[in-house]
Amino acid sequence: MDTTFKGAARRLDDLDLPKLGARIGVGEDEIHAFLDVETSGHGFDAHGRPIILFEPHVFFRNLSGAKRAQAVAAGLAYVRWGEKPYPRDSYPRLKAAIAIDETAALRSASWGLGQVLGENFKAAGFPTVQAMVEAMMEDEALQLAAAVNFIAANRLDGKLRNHDWAGFAKGYNGASFGKNAYDIRLGDAFRKWSGIRDTPWPPAAPAQPPAPVPIPQAPQLNGSPTSEAEPGRAGVRPGPLPGFWAAVLAPLVAAILSLLLKAPSLFRKVKP
Repeated sequence: MDTTFKGAARRLDDLDLPKLGARIGVGEDEIHAFLDVETSGHGFDAHGRPIILFEPHVFFRNLSGAKRAQAVAAGLAYVRWGEKPYPRDSYPRLKAAIAIDETAALRSASWGLGQVLGENFKAAGFPTVQAMVEAMMEDEALQLAAAVNFIAANRLDGKLRNHDWAGFAKGYNGASFGKNAYDIRLGDAFRKWSGIRDTPWPPAAPAQPPAPVPIPQAPQLNGSPTSEAEPGRAGVRPGPLPGFWAAVLAPLVAAILSLLLKAPSLFRKVKP
């Protein structure tokens, strides 16, 4: 794992919010409100690393035996949430935790725009927590997609569509959501964004120039003296008129039939 945690760090563009919101049937305003409350609307810090929050109580439950004892002694793990204040920068703690157990450490941090906990990598759509973290380093759109996947996997999309802010906050942040007034902040953020014009989705198709009107072509008569096809035509050589061969063959057929009727003996076997 690259412990600089620096990737491409691409930012969201105007269409990412309505496009990803459409996956779960919500608009841009609901996604904006969600992002405002979770990460103040940005997924990377000043160093180009994903915004994270390392959770010592989660690290505790992801360890056992000697590794847990080592983490507790280092102050990196404890039993209950909120036992000690969190430092401003979680990365020094995360790197120290990685030195004890990489997978447990990555599972114990919340990542990116949606602050998806590493433990939830499968619900977020990734095969491993390492794959999830690598995506978080690359692109805010991938960070938001992970959050949208998690919302859908935990059946919170209906609560977001119905503006059940308390139900959504409880499902996304846990039973203690009220301590941070997540539901109230979601409602306030939604009302703010509802007064701002949205990016159209799906985007309007660009105007296309009118198609040229086909020019009618004069019909080409059969029997034209030209033996080669003209440029741009089907390439069929002109031939005789349709009744030409009938006019030539009809008298010949009639003469043969008359001969048969008048001299039938010519076509009989002679008896010995």
